[in-house]
Amino acid sequence: MANLLAVITAGDFSTQAVLAAEALRKAAADLGHTIKVELRSSLGIQAPLDTAAIQGAQSVLLVGAGAFDEERFAGLTRTVAALDAVLTDARAVLGSALGGVPAAATVAAAPATPASKRIVAITSCPTGIAHTFMAAEGIQQAATALGHHVRVETQGSVGARDTLSEAEIRDADVVLIAADTQVDLARFAGKRLFKSGTKPAINNGKALVERALTEATVHGGTEGAAHLADSVAAGKAERAAQRTGPYKHLMTGVSFMLPFVVTGGLLIALAFALGGIYVYEESNAGTLGYALFQIGAKSAFALMVPALAGYIAFSIADRPGIAPGMVGGMLAASLGAGFLGGIVAGFIAGYGTAFLNRHIRLHRNLEGLKPVLILPLLGSLLTGLLMIYVVGAPVAQALAWLSDWLKSMQGSSAILLGLLIGAMMAFDMGGPVNKAAYAFSTGLIASQIYTPMAAAMAAGMVPPLGLALATKLFADRFTREEREAGNAAAVLGIAFITEGAIPFAARDPFRVIPALVAGAALTGAISMGIGAELKVPHGGIFVLPIPNAVTQLGGYIVALVAGTLVTAIALRLLKKPVTAVPAAGKAAASPA
Repeated sequence: MANLLAVITAGDFSTQAVLAAEALRKAAADLGHTIKVELRSSLGIQAPLDTAAIQGAQSVLLVGAGAFDEERFAGLTRTVAALDAVLTDARAVLGSALGGVPAAATVAAAPATPASKRIVAITSCPTGIAHTFMAAEGIQQAATALGHHVRVETQGSVGARDTLSEAEIRDADVVLIAADTQVDLARFAGKRLFKSGTKPAINNGKALVERALTEATVHGGTEGAAHLADSVAAGKAERAAQRTGPYKHLMTGVSFMLPFVVTGGLLIALAFALGGIYVYEESNAGTLGYALFQIGAKSAFALMVPALAGYIAFSIADRPGIAPGMVGGMLAASLGAGFLGGIVAGFIAGYGTAFLNRHIRLHRNLEGLKPVLILPLLGSLLTGLLMIYVVGAPVAQALAWLSDWLKSMQGSSAILLGLLIGAMMAFDMGGPVNKAAYAFSTGLIASQIYTPMAAAMAAGMVPPLGLALATKLFADRFTREEREAGNAAAVLGIAFITEGAIPFAARDPFRVIPALVAGAALTGAISMGIGAELKVPHGGIFVLPIPNAVTQLGGYIVALVAGTLVTAIALRLLKKPVTAVPAAGKAAASPA
């Protein structure tokens, strides 16, 4: 008589998991063996295996696809089986687990061999139901049969399941994407990655896994590259992965909102350039300028707040949250609550829809109705009613007060706000403080308040530009690698990529960061002091030549140059000479 263990991972198919467990118990009893079964489904973990049970077992059967926590089964023989196979013939599956399976399909959980790899994978299909989970199961079975450790995240119609953790991605040898839809790959920067559709995973998982291990290429750059641009990309991806909770959700909404703001702002600027500041009047109907204004102001800008709210909700509740979030965003705009109302609507829609998704249970055959009918309908009702009857009016009043206060700012008050925005933009160069100032400034564009955005962009350009200038003027303060990276920092700076300063600051934070903050704060103060306005939230110097994109252009350029100079001079004063590296063009002194 053998003591067996089984772990059934079934996701939303909790009923099938229970049936499979009963089938295994009956088959084990018929064969004269004992078996303990742990169930893992969307309802949680049932009958978890304890340490005593694991120590007294000879083998473990892994059924389905998902997280099994295989590390606890060290020393046991593991066998993989499909959920359908257990439901069809549990006795045959147990027979295979007891020794009837080919050697390639049974994995001894002895210490990993050098050939064993850690694989993380994502599967997704357009409907997010059948092929998503079939592909996940194919990869799970194939990788385990080949002796590799695998974790599969499914991006189905009701959201992501078994989401990969930051540690799992960091430790993985290869990333396998088996998807028929677009998958966000930002968190895999610097990892070896292989992309495929779902069919190869379903039809021949072993061949797909082997191809992934041999043909995967580094995502986002050349492996081992030391260029500044690669360091910046990796730093941004790492920071994105570290975002959690409400901050992560807000930044997701802001990132999806930006294309609408940039597009709308540039089209409005072009409309003014072609038709003057009154181009929007009906008397100009039919002109190109009027048409551009309609596209930019009445269409692109009108989608700003819905996009913000929709993708905040998307970050919280995945795809089912998009419709309730955008509906809430539209209501926020119509109620005069602006971007503040959009933020509130996004969080209401996201957390409300996620709550409904967790607590609404349907039969398997009706599960497909949740993401396309039930969740959007109930989520939109919840969000809309709260926005109309509870949240909308107070938030609109708060936004009106904020708008009036900002528009009335002059003199020292404006300068102080500019100092604060500038310092925040440079303090952590793309981190939470920087993003808070940027999100605040970007959101105000929807309320036709453009001065904070001008200060934020100019100040955000100063850190990498100041560092680039300092590497040229005061080369003895920087290593050879830093001097070479100065050229790339200049390009990143003019494109308003503040993160270009991160590698420099990481090496010498206590001297570099104060210099960056000093220059950026001065730039922000000058920009706010002269009343410069910027109608687009990105683009760096490339948007400055566009008529009406920025006002007070001469003073704005002065603010940018002044901050860059102050940062470079401060670096000269704060940083010590690099004695270990001889200055360019001079030979190292010979020993005395």
